[in-house]
Amino acid sequence: MVWAAFVVWYTDFGGPLSDAEVDEVLAVLQKRGLDSERFAQFERFLREDTGRQFLMVNNIDMNESPPPMPGFGAGATAEDYNAHYMEHMYPQLFSRACLPVFLGEGLGADVDVAGIDGAYGWDLAALFRYKSRRAFAEIITHPDMNARHAYKLAAMTKTIAYPVESLLYLSDPRLLLFLVLGLATALLDLVLYRNGSAAPTGSVA
Repeated sequence: MVWAAFVVWYTDFGGPLSDAEVDEVLAVLQKRGLDSERFAQFERFLREDTGRQFLMVNNIDMNESPPPMPGFGAGATAEDYNAHYMEHMYPQLFSRACLPVFLGEGLGADVDVAGIDGAYGWDLAALFRYKSRRAFAEIITHPDMNARHAYKLAAMTKTIAYPVESLLYLSDPRLLLFLVLGLATALLDLVLYRNGSAAPTGSVA
């Protein structure tokens, strides 16, 4: 029951986005004034929905001298702005079973860069798991998202974020929880079996 309840929460069983759902999301994004290229990318991403989970890959170069932003003093740091952004994002993510699955610090060694100007000096790398493109659409069209997003951008000198659909994902919690519960059940059965077999046997004289 525990595993089944987790799977129901963690999995989007709604299938791919319908045309009506996509049109609703695009209407919101259009009002935000996205440039035509980004708008076209979003539309293709949504209309080609497979209904599966995906990971958002983030490369981030934090801004050591971020600009002043409303609600913060002159000494505000990039971390302050990012925390303000994530204050909105974390509840939106967790309520939809969308979770950070990896976060790592850059080691200052750009081993291989080709064909991309300025693609060096990354401070952080992060992977965020999204339950579905439907969940992603709900998050980015939330009324608070647009204002908070400006703080994310102010916290960074440069960033790139792009979605990938996994071909191999051995750390899926649904699989891990199934294995953990299976192991716990096997160990419990073994303990109970041994206790039962050790009980006194025979008849009373």
